[in-house]
Amino acid sequence: MPRGVSTASCARTGYDRWRSVLAVDLDGPFLCAQRAARRMVASGRSGRVVNITSVHEEYPRMGSGPYCAAKGGLRMLSRVLALEPAEHGITVNAVAPGEIATPMTGQEDMPPQTGSRPGNPIPRPGDAREVAAVVAFLAGPAASYVTGATVFVDGGMTMMGPQGASALGSSDWRSL
Repeated sequence: MPRGVSTASCARTGYDRWRSVLAVDLDGPFLCAQRAARRMVASGRSGRVVNITSVHEEYPRMGSGPYCAAKGGLRMLSRVLALEPAEHGITVNAVAPGEIATPMTGQEDMPPQTGSRPGNPIPRPGDAREVAAVVAFLAGPAASYVTGATVFVDGGMTMMGPQGASALGSSDWRSL
């Protein structure tokens, strides 16, 4: 392996790991959405599909190649699916959370502490209930004319790219 290539880089990602992540984060939502849309069309009723992507559907993160590829793929899959059953009143959208305080991110599922993420416009991780509220909106009748969209639930984190990059004082981000 070339010197300077991170141990978590795509260049070191094994194919089994790649397939495992894509199976969970892309194949799973595909199969669920496909079956749900088939049932909705067969029943003659409209419906909603809401996929959960991530801010990494749009913004890369070093060391997360399979995850970012899967979430980016799910974004485009959601858009294609939004076109296909739309005539049946079926909408397909995505919700892209940023850092959310859950056990998965090493945080308890409790109200996040304000001020704990000074680099974010809303300086804290999100709460799972905030993501759920956006999903509920997209799944409800008020969103009947919203399809093919991604709603970012990230406290403004994704807007900080250029701003955040200019505030870095070192290249430590390059090594994981």
